Amino acid sequence: MKVVLVGYMASGKSSVGRSLAKQMDMEFLDLDEYIEAHEKKTIEAIFADKGEIYFRKLEHQLLGQVLDEKHNMVLSTGGGTPCYGKNMDTILEKSDNSVYLQLPIAVLADRISKEKETRPLVKNLSDDELPKFIGKHLFERRQFYANAKHTIDCAHKSLEEVVTEIKKLL
Repeated sequence: MKVVLVGYMASGKSSVGRSLAKQMDMEFLDLDEYIEAHEKKTIEAIFADKGEIYFRKLEHQLLGQVLDEKHNMVLSTGGGTPCYGKNMDTILEKSDNSVYLQLPIAVLADRISKEKETRPLVKNLSDDELPKFIGKHLFERRQFYANAKHTIDCAHKSLEEVVTEIKKLL
């Protein structure tokens, strides 16, 4: 079984993915970490050195590779992964289950404000600018996230509650 988690940055994809994979005795793979290992540099450095277009092409290539090669895994994608090229089509075609982890803007802004330095798209924004930026981004990205097979409303739920809900869907 292949389970792919999608959602905005800081929606909990990696944390949920690790816990879900452990509980289901599956391999966990974080696409961003996979890309970093492949390139031997951080996502931030890839963006800085080669730009977003290079990154998105690499991301698409490695997403397809992972989904072709791995057969029993939980994959956490980057927040933008489903929104570029044919990535969401690739996810839907090559995985058994895709899950959109949905959270309100205020919760996302709070989480992102605590980790801005590691997030190239928002590191230069003030905390006051985050909600507007996130709202605009979500408006653009929701149409892609909404194509996931399942949507989980993660507001006011613990990590374990979200994992349990996903397990019931699978």
